[in-house]
Amino acid sequence: MVPGTVLRRSFAGLSVALLCLAGTAASASPEYVILKQGQQETRLSVEELRQRADLRFSFYDPYLADDVEITGLVFRDLLLETFGEVPAQLRFTAWDDYDVTLGGWDDPNWILVTHHDGEPLTLRQRGPLRLVERDYGSRDPGNLRNFNDWIWMIREVEALP
Repeated sequence: MVPGTVLRRSFAGLSVALLCLAGTAASASPEYVILKQGQQETRLSVEELRQRADLRFSFYDPYLADDVEITGLVFRDLLLETFGEVPAQLRFTAWDDYDVTLGGWDDPNWILVTHHDGEPLTLRQRGPLRLVERDYGSRDPGNLRNFNDWIWMIREVEALP
C-alpha cells in the first residue's frame, strides 16, 4: 500500500458527503416555505409571498416592546388556497428546528408576516416568515407567555389529520 492512499480515500468520501449536504441545504432554503398535507407537498417562494402581502398595519410587538409596522397575508386564506380547507391541527417546523403542533387556525386574526417596518424579514429578524395575531384582545402584552403560539422562522407547515 502506498502511503497516503487511505488519506486520499477519506478525502474522497468527505467530498461526497459535503456535496450531499450542499444539495440538502439547497433544497431547504429560507427562500421557500414548505406546506405539506399527506403526500402532497407545496413549496412556496418567500419572495412571491412578500409580493402578495397586501395587509399592512401597526401594532405593539410584545417581544420587541415597541410599535412596529407589519406587512403580511391572512394565514387562514393561504391555508384555504393551499389545502382547500383550514386543517384542525398544523405542525410547524422552524429554521432552528423548533417544532410545535397547534390548532385554531380558522381565524382571520392570524397574519403570516413577511415584512417588519417596511423591510423583508430575514432569519436574523426571526423570519423569513412568522405568525402573529393582528389583535390580541385583552391579553397583557407585558406577559410574554400570553403569546406562546406566535411562531417565528417558519420553514415548514404540515397539516395533520
